[in-house]
Amino acid sequence: MSESNPISPVSKVQSFISDNVHITPGLYIVATPIGNLRDITLRALDILSAADIILAEDTRHTQKLLSAYSLKGRLVSYYDHNAAGRIPMVMEALSQGKIVAQVSDAGTPLVSDPGFKLVQAAIEQSHSVVPVPGASAVLAALAGAGLPTDIFTFAGFLPSKAGARRSKLKTLETTTGTLVFFESGHRIIDMLEDVKQILGDRDAVLARELTKTYEEFRRGSVSELLTGLTDNPARGEIVILLGPAPETQWGDVEIDAALKDQIPDLGVKRASAAVADLSGWNKRDVYQRALALK
Repeated sequence: MSESNPISPVSKVQSFISDNVHITPGLYIVATPIGNLRDITLRALDILSAADIILAEDTRHTQKLLSAYSLKGRLVSYYDHNAAGRIPMVMEALSQGKIVAQVSDAGTPLVSDPGFKLVQAAIEQSHSVVPVPGASAVLAALAGAGLPTDIFTFAGFLPSKAGARRSKLKTLETTTGTLVFFESGHRIIDMLEDVKQILGDRDAVLARELTKTYEEFRRGSVSELLTGLTDNPARGEIVILLGPAPETQWGDVEIDAALKDQIPDLGVKRASAAVADLSGWNKRDVYQRALALK
């Protein structure tokens, strides 16, 4: 939602906001645009227009959206570090029959964004919790990537520290379907290098600046993406998608036979890498088998 798009004339937009829609008290989880402000839904406009309180991560950021549609609401900051103090205030407002809307800076709240504790508290106190669907970077990236969409796993942001990141990737080795991650431009090369080492050189897509002026999809193997990033760094908000692991027909017997054939000429390390590339097995696993054979 960081890109302002001309919305003109505002009077036409305002005509779509209905004064006749009855909005009951409760907590509304409202999706907002991820880039193009015109991706707001009419229902979201109704909710934001009627809300007594609008909870936002960055009130200055959300104010741009409200101003674009001539909406005037009471903005209150809500993020992880002030959640403990805000939740009682929100529960009190809900108890008084107020309409509370929560938005994130972009996309659907609670998806790699704060809000889980708030929703949990509202449910525990028997308040209505209503999702208002709309833009999602995850689904937009999946729709345009060209990778399988029948099964996918959203893994959010990987840890920033290398050891923790690799440990997390290790837990995803046997996950089926397409994997979806959020990542930042300054960590993307380190992240993809770890992906290649642990998950293999899979089909991959880098989607950036979705719905914005400089929207881009880069497609290829993980290796090809890394090569491209060397000459053309990726900036902005990034979604990384990894295709399913290639199906391998190689079993233990085939792996061991190939290693025994290659180790005398290439040595353990190079033979392991070559057999891993051919078989689709994880390089680390092949290397451990090579050490055992040697």
